Amino acid sequence: MQQEIMQLASAIRQAGHVVVLSGAGMSTESGIPDFRSAKGLWQQGMRLEELVSIDYFRADPEAFWHSFKQLFHTKLLGNYQPNAGHRFLAWLEATGKQVSILTQNIDGLHGVAGSQHVLELHGTLRSASCPGCSRQQGLDYINHHVLPLCPHCMDVLKPDVVLYGEPVPLIERAFELAVSADLLLVLGSSLEVSPVNLIPLEAARAGVPTALVNYTPTRMDAVFAIRLAAGIGDSCQQLSTLLG
Repeated sequence: MQQEIMQLASAIRQAGHVVVLSGAGMSTESGIPDFRSAKGLWQQGMRLEELVSIDYFRADPEAFWHSFKQLFHTKLLGNYQPNAGHRFLAWLEATGKQVSILTQNIDGLHGVAGSQHVLELHGTLRSASCPGCSRQQGLDYINHHVLPLCPHCMDVLKPDVVLYGEPVPLIERAFELAVSADLLLVLGSSLEVSPVNLIPLEAARAGVPTALVNYTPTRMDAVFAIRLAAGIGDSCQQLSTLLG
């Protein structure tokens, strides 16, 4: 493990532009549960993909919001804080390194930590927008209304997350950044969700050095030149020491 940490520190040191792809493992180290582990809701007749789909929102927005708030209850409280991994990436950028973050997470913690260049590929839980007039409301407004309505036109607000059945609007920009990077670093992603899981493959094909920090193996492990089966916080603290 020490050899891999040294290799990763060297790769970061040599890279002018580091692109980071972060997944659920980054959030769980802040105590945020992976929503896929909260199985109760979709064992009651509906699959997860149906509960958080654009079709369900359009068909029955009140029932959608009821399920959505149950499913993401702990995340919607908004009282989680960035962990050592988030802080390391913000510190790396503050030292003058160009750092672009492509995150699958919807908790907004990269921005809270101070990272300036974050693409939230699956959107954010921290706001909801009116499908009619596009006006946006924040987390406090969402939490204080059982059914969040636009105060201007009274349409039901849609959470600013990418629901099942919707395209990922930033995916092309994500691929562009990844294939032009000096290093692609994947933190805490099982690389199961398409099309985001194809980003490391395309980066490797473009000759970009790739590294993965994830507790468990992924189906994409062979793509990575450097692999650490370790926690993100511990790894980033070691990297900070080596780079500092």
